[in-house]
Order: sequence, then structure tokens, then C-alpha cells
Amino acid sequence: MAKAPIHLPMQTETRERHWEQVYNTKTCFEVSWYQPQATLSHHLIEKTGLPTTAALLDIGSGTSTLVDQLLLSGYDNLAVLDTSAHALSLVRKRLGTKATKLKWHHGDITTYSFSHPVDLWHDRATFHFLVDPSDRQSYLSRLNKTLVPQGHLILATFAVGGPDKCSGLDVVQYDAEKISATLGESFRLVETINETHRTPTGAEQLFAYFWFIRTT
Repeated sequence: MAKAPIHLPMQTETRERHWEQVYNTKTCFEVSWYQPQATLSHHLIEKTGLPTTAALLDIGSGTSTLVDQLLLSGYDNLAVLDTSAHALSLVRKRLGTKATKLKWHHGDITTYSFSHPVDLWHDRATFHFLVDPSDRQSYLSRLNKTLVPQGHLILATFAVGGPDKCSGLDVVQYDAEKISATLGESFRLVETINETHRTPTGAEQLFAYFWFIRTT
């Protein structure tokens, strides 16, 4: 029987260099995870029923247009985190004067600490890059410290049967059972939606979106 691959932790500096290189050498329209509109994420956020004053945090925001859509929908307590300073600067420029309405966080989610709690934690395609258990545990520690009880978690990862690599990095695929076991008993799964994402080159990638409520 073949042995399972051993994944060593990626150093924070290595991860930051990787994503800075990606965003400095490719336009936002060329990266495989590009979406013209973050339709499903936006739909699930609105489906939570949270007021537009609720504190919403987008992890690994990159150059996603999700914040643009949320601002247009009237949400006014938004924050983003990304390990790439260049990606954040591109979004600031795109938003123009609206950029002042956001809280900007530059750092790696496995080491970053937030000073304020949030009502909703959104992550499309960051968690599945954490192939080492210690990195996942660091992520979950920050999630549990930041998301309020009864808060909402919207997490999108590559689904089982989807890619096993992205941007040259290994990833972990999840289904409802696996992600629920990873998060633990403090999170109750509300809904799972599968999505076939078409990349700018025309390739298809299977994603799974999970909506959880933190119960304790």
C-alpha cells in the first residue's frame, strides 16, 4: 500500500512570497479562481439574514469583487484579509473612495490576530491550501477566537473529485462529512452547494460551498 504524502508546514514568509509573485505576474482576470461576480458567496451571505450593519470578514480576499457587491447591497461593516499586499492595493484602487469603508488586514491567516469579533467569516479557496494539520489548527484557532457564537461561516473549498493542486500548490478536497469533522462540534452545517467553476482558460473545477452556524 502506498504511503500517504507527508506535507511539511509552509512558512509564512514562503506563502507570502508565493502569492505576491502570483498577483504581480498575473492580472486578476488570469488567475484560475477568477469570478466576474462572486454570485454564490453573495447569495449565501444574504441568505443568512444578517443585517447590513453586521461585521463581515473575507479571508483570502485577493482581488475578488465580493466586497464591491456587498457595498452595493448596503453592507457597511466589511473587512478583508489577504497575504498579498499587492492584491489588496489593487482592490483599494478599484474601489476608489469606497475603500475607506473597509477594514484592511494584510497578513497570513495562520499567524494573524484580529482585534474585533465578526458576525460572518467568509472564505472562498483559502482553507483548502492548508495541507498541514498544524496550519489548519492555527486557522481554526483564529476562526474560533474571532467568529461570535451564533455567527455564520461560509467556507468554499475544492470538492471531492475537484483539483488536487492549484497555483502549483497541493490542496485538500472536502465534502460535508470531512469539513464538519475538521471544524468540530461547535459548528452546525446548514447547507452545502456544489459549483462547477470555469477558469479563464475554460477548465472546470468542482467547488463545494458550506454554510455553518457556530453553536457555542
